[in-house]
Parts: sequence; structure tokens; C-alpha cells
Amino acid sequence: MFSDRKASFKTPPSAVKETHASQEVRRNRALEEQKRRRAERIDSSRQLDIFADLSLGLSDDEAGENDDPNAQPNIVRHGITPFAPMLPHTATHPVPAPSTSESAQPPAPESSMTQEKKRSKNKRKGKGRAPQHQQDVSMAQDSGAPPRVAGKSKVKHPKPSKWADKCMYAELLEMREGGFDAPGDLRDGIPDDIETGWVAVTPVPAGKRCLAVTHQTSGIAGVVPNTTLRSRVLGKPLIKPFPSTLPPQTVLDCILDDNWRDNGILHVLDVVTWKGQDLGDCETPFRFWWRDTRLSELPSYPPPPNAFAPSASSPAEPHPPRYQFPHPTAFVPIPYHTNTTLPNLLSTLIPLTRAPRIIPVTIPAPADHGEGAMDLDAPLVQLQHTSASVAPDGLLLYVAQAVYEPGTSPLSSWVPLRAYQTREALAQEGASADESPLAVFERYVSSPSAAGRAS
Repeated sequence: MFSDRKASFKTPPSAVKETHASQEVRRNRALEEQKRRRAERIDSSRQLDIFADLSLGLSDDEAGENDDPNAQPNIVRHGITPFAPMLPHTATHPVPAPSTSESAQPPAPESSMTQEKKRSKNKRKGKGRAPQHQQDVSMAQDSGAPPRVAGKSKVKHPKPSKWADKCMYAELLEMREGGFDAPGDLRDGIPDDIETGWVAVTPVPAGKRCLAVTHQTSGIAGVVPNTTLRSRVLGKPLIKPFPSTLPPQTVLDCILDDNWRDNGILHVLDVVTWKGQDLGDCETPFRFWWRDTRLSELPSYPPPPNAFAPSASSPAEPHPPRYQFPHPTAFVPIPYHTNTTLPNLLSTLIPLTRAPRIIPVTIPAPADHGEGAMDLDAPLVQLQHTSASVAPDGLLLYVAQAVYEPGTSPLSSWVPLRAYQTREALAQEGASADESPLAVFERYVSSPSAAGRAS
């Protein structure tokens, strides 16, 4: 029985895959659709249709061609009323004129108005209201539907979160046995423009995909909680809101490190919105450049000094308490690479994906309660610099011309470091582990067919 959810939580759902079309075909189709939507948005923002029939009259050159020496300039002496039909039509609802009978009717006396107010007040208080089951029966008789059975309340479905399924989730790179000369459906799956039209993100760390959303708060930046981590699928909060130095109205596509309590690292994969400015419509290299530039400008604050976790130690062997981060404090961008040529993939990017990444980390030092006088010149929080080893998880490939779109997209391909176990593999007892997708990718990239594709 397939019950290990963590073994396949990154596998894209099969419902979004089109079995009758290859990944290359779906990728090209999605890219053309993005270009079409982008062109429509630009044209609609310009509102060119409104000014299509406007005319400014004769130009200076055309006016100079007139041989009449007594010609006077043509002065427009009317207003803007003739241009009103050129504006887009809006739905207007005319106010109906009161009928003669209504206008001839005298106003209601004050006593009747007072009685009407009392009657409405009694209705609000519940006086004279029929029981609930009688109302249900009367409503059912009017509508012709059977009355609602007592005791069965209407099921209320929870309202989905606005952050649900907003990450641009990559599809697994489809790789199969085939060469460059094989038909389109039988090729190895390596994109034909892998050297010129893609951006590589590696090493992608192991962790949980999420969105980092900041809100407008009143208070000191880095002190007041202004950041929330939202899960990828349901958009639910992963941890409590915490303070950060990110500007308000910022949305980042992130990966929460598996050991964030020990290193306090939140890996930033992509940027969707920065300080209210939408960057999703920008191409991939620009978004990554903007991400690295803006994150490098953020001020750094020391982590909270009061989050030491008690460690199991005996009086004979005392050990200092181990520091635990209450929330992520370091926003670390995942490196991206625009050089995706075959030699660079084989010599640099693929080996980089297999190696752990070393990231410098600053943590507070445990307080020294030993004997001696207090040093008044020492800082309030003693910091110590160490390093954290982040385990790699795979390689991400983005189409360079693609924009950020929510949901699973063929414009981003995922090459994991370890193979995912399927239901069939788990059902077979003693089944051997599948070959690593990264190893298959390396073999296809180094094959002679890939060299022929590059040439």
C-alpha cells in the first residue's frame, strides 16, 4: 500500500499531464499562450481603439502646400461633444419617471409610518415569527420542493485560501531512450534549445515549498511580525507570523529548509511581487537578477537570543544548550546559471547539484554564567559565526522567455537527485532502486546525439 506521502510529495499530479502530447509540444504551446496573453494585456492597457478615429487636422507640411496667400489657420470652435461617440459604451440604467397616479397620491400619514417602524422592529426582535420548521414547510410549498428534514443542516465548505496553488510548480523532465535523429515522440526529452533558451537553478535544497507573504504593519521593521509562510497546495500557514526585513506587499517563492530550526534559512527560489510591484510578467533572467539584487540590500538583524533548547546532558558531562531558531531569519537565494551549454552542464552544474551547499550562519552564543565580574563593554548578544551544510535535492530548468504562472507548468522542468518510488515499485518486494533522474540526464547530455543537437 502506497502510504509514504513524503516519498512522492514533489511528484506533479498526473491529471495535468496530456498523454497524447509530448512535453516539448506542451511546452511550446504554453509559451505561445503566454506571449499571446501578454500582447493582449499590453494592447488593452494602451487603449488604442479609443484613439483610432481621432484626427488632429492638417500638419504643418500639408498646410504649407496650400498656395492661397490669404489662407487662415482652421480654428476648431466646437467642444468635445462630437468625440463622445468614440468612447466605449457603458451600461446605463435610466431612472424610471414616477407615474401620474403615484405623484398624485398624497404622502402617507405620520401614524402609518410609525406603525410600520414598530412592525419592522418587532420582526427584528423575533415577535410574531413562525417557527423554523413552519417556515421551511411554507417555503417548500411555494417552491414545490420537499421540506428540509429537521436536524440536517446545510454542509458548509471552507472557503479556499487565496494563496492556494499559486506557486509555479515544475513538471518532471520526461526522459526516455532515444536519440536526436529519432522521431519527435521518441526523443530523449532533452530540449533542443537547452544551450540557448534555458536558465538552470542549482543546487535546489531539500525542504518544503511555500510562499513568503509580507503584510503592511505598523511598527519597527524586523521587530513586528509581518511575514507569513503559506503552503504550496492549500495556502495554509506553516508557522506563526514572524518579523523579517522584507518590505511590505512582497511575495516570494521559497523553500523552507528541512533544518531551519538549526540554521534559520529560508531559501528564495523566485520573486512574484516586490513592494507591491508585480514581477510575474517579467522573464526568468530578470526575475532572478532582481531577486539577488533586492535581497542583498536587506539589512541584517541578529537572531533572537532567547531560543535555546534544553539538551539532554548529565551533571558529569555538561554540554551548552543548543540554539533553536524560532523562525527563519536568513533569506538565501538559490544560485541561478544562464550558461547552460553542454560542457558547462557536464563539468559544473551537474556536479554542483550533487554536492551539499555550505552557507555561513550567525547564531547567538550561549550566555556565560561563570564566576567573575560582568563585562560592561561587551555587547548584549554574543554572536558566533558558523556554517550550515544544506543537502541538495535536484536541478531546476526554466525557459528563459517564460513568465511566472501559478500551478504546474511545462515551462519549468525538474530533474531530481533521487528517484521517486511509485506504487508499482513499492508493491514489488525486493525491487531494486531506480536510476537517479540526474544520472539519466547526465547520460543523455553526454551522448553523441546531444552533441549533434548542439551543432
